[in-house]
Amino acid sequence: MPTQDELFDAVDALLAGEPAMPAPMERARLREAAGITQARLAQVLETSTQTVKNWEAGRSEPRPPRRAPYQRLLEGWAQKYPAPAPETLTAPAPAPATPAVEKSPGLEEVPVPAAAAHPTASRRPGAKKAAAPKPAATAPVAADPRFVNGPLAVIDIDDEGQALAYCLGGLVLEVPAKTLPLLVEWTLADAKLGAARLTGSGKDADPVLVLTRAALEHFGLPTELTDEERLAGRLPDAHKAIAQLTRSQWQLTKRGLGPWARIYRPAQGGRRSCVQLCIPSWNALDARSWGHAADLPPAELASVLGTYATRVMTPRGSTAVTGLELMTALHPPTRASAPDETGKRHSEHNPGSLGKEPMNPPPCEATDGHPVLAHLPRFHVRTPAEKLFEEAYDWARPLTDEECMRRYLVGIDVNMAFAASSNGAVVGLATPSAHVTHPVFDAKTPGSWLVDLSHVDLSRVKVGKQWHTLDGDLLPSPFTPTGLRPEGPAWYSTPTVAYATELGYDVAPTEAFIRPESGRYLDGWYKRLRDAYVSTMADLGVTEDLTPQELLAAMDGYKQRDPQMAIVLDAIKSTVKNGIGKFQEKARGGGWRPGHPWPALARPTWRPDIRAVVISRARIGMHRKMVALAAATGRYPVAVLSDCAVYAADGPSPLDALPYDTAGKTVPGSFRLGVSPGMVKHEGTQTILWAEELRERAQAPELNLARYIKTGDVTADTGE
Repeated sequence: MPTQDELFDAVDALLAGEPAMPAPMERARLREAAGITQARLAQVLETSTQTVKNWEAGRSEPRPPRRAPYQRLLEGWAQKYPAPAPETLTAPAPAPATPAVEKSPGLEEVPVPAAAAHPTASRRPGAKKAAAPKPAATAPVAADPRFVNGPLAVIDIDDEGQALAYCLGGLVLEVPAKTLPLLVEWTLADAKLGAARLTGSGKDADPVLVLTRAALEHFGLPTELTDEERLAGRLPDAHKAIAQLTRSQWQLTKRGLGPWARIYRPAQGGRRSCVQLCIPSWNALDARSWGHAADLPPAELASVLGTYATRVMTPRGSTAVTGLELMTALHPPTRASAPDETGKRHSEHNPGSLGKEPMNPPPCEATDGHPVLAHLPRFHVRTPAEKLFEEAYDWARPLTDEECMRRYLVGIDVNMAFAASSNGAVVGLATPSAHVTHPVFDAKTPGSWLVDLSHVDLSRVKVGKQWHTLDGDLLPSPFTPTGLRPEGPAWYSTPTVAYATELGYDVAPTEAFIRPESGRYLDGWYKRLRDAYVSTMADLGVTEDLTPQELLAAMDGYKQRDPQMAIVLDAIKSTVKNGIGKFQEKARGGGWRPGHPWPALARPTWRPDIRAVVISRARIGMHRKMVALAAATGRYPVAVLSDCAVYAADGPSPLDALPYDTAGKTVPGSFRLGVSPGMVKHEGTQTILWAEELRERAQAPELNLARYIKTGDVTADTGE
């Protein structure tokens, strides 16, 4: 038992307390008066920009070790910039006991639970406090009364055997369920998890439950899958947990109870009853997309996944699946019609969507083994004149004597290259028209064109309205992923053929499959992912308003500033890359035979022609930038891998490879340092000596140096 003196000391310490911090509004006023941005303050205090935003919005309070330095800074600013006189100062309204979130059209204003608005997590009902993650970078809850606790929860078990649901924003709920069916029932009846639809004709996102190892044991599931189960991607149908669900009249989708499982009952009266499970220990969170997210404590994992869900969408599976689902969520295949004479609405095609029915591609667009190619001999290898082959760059060349005299090789990388190339891309929305012979090329019509582009001479090209003479041997061809000049007719997507005309050369297609019904299907997808990427980079201290010099400084070690936000960033980038790849998902599994369909072909989003358009635009965009730089400065790339280009330079910085004038402007149409998609960042720098030794050791004078420029490690593959 403590002594009386010890208790008096404790009470005195409590009465003394810590010095009071200025009110949140005053913190923001002092910073703005000093002319300091939130990103700059975050750099000084070695935290994230979003944390500073939370301090100034009153969503959280600074804690040691940053509290005392931050308080000293505010006190110094307060002496320099005293508050205005009382008669000119509008007193801030007292903070409500229960903060409110912004009101969305058509929804009533919903109070935010106090625990969700405060960084210290609480348990409800009547439980003690639990360890909390960092405050979420976005609003912790949606302004929808059905989903006040956020889009998802991580389910874990405490030392007393109590199931807990860790939600976005630090909220922790007690879960009364003891079995898997009861957990599903509780989620739909009481948890208030989920997310509102992204468009009026779309569907609300189902709640996601992320089960930790302890939760798996608690609900009678294995913590690991056996080799056989891992190969099948699911538990066997005879497993007792599945039997429990069946007895409770719950159903599983065709993919069964696997890493990403959907448990549902058939919709009644238009109301969905569905819960999705995410099981990290079954490899639901692939390390290639999610890094070490699966190893995070429950509260931190809820923060990472919840931030991704609010910025991108509630994950529906892998980042590839989520990327594709985001496209469909933004452009649902159907919508409600106008009321008929009886006032009833019907389902009708939603203009601008890909519809509900899958499409058979023309033979040139089909991947090897597709049913439309079943007539070909078994081991037939299609030539460029038979197959559309739009892929990213993998090209390199030997260094010139002049380049060997320079000291460094500098790699520059295009931010979110595939996302940037999807913005403004015109793609076909319906089945292509009949096979057309000797068509007149139309750059505004998406399609596949059989045309000979071997006559395009890169030593003389048009840049804008002016002709330029270049060293064509030092540039890759824009028409092949290898960078080699085409040898004859080949199938190309519309953007590739259009670029030949842009360079000043005539084209004469002999055949084509065109899609007159077209639209900019990916624009909304790009905008949402672009906003997610830029917001997350800002949280890491890299904002859009930085000068090139400031950008390079901010990018130095930026992922270490907030490891959780770095995971979100990588997941966003993976959503772009893998979502585009999903348009051409190939057959998987040992049971498939060439000439037979595979499951992905049943989707209306199995569209290799759309993937071809995006990759074509990305490759052409790289080439356009390289040509503009060569025409203005005489500098040529040494190697190109997808969206990374390597240049020889006298110094180690991108500013030594890219010309910037005193006004901070560079060559129009070329590479420009910045954080936005389509702009470039520093990929890495190595010495010329390193390059020569690497190629000599590999006995490959044209080894692609862009593959290793980031780390210098010959085992690293940095291409996206």
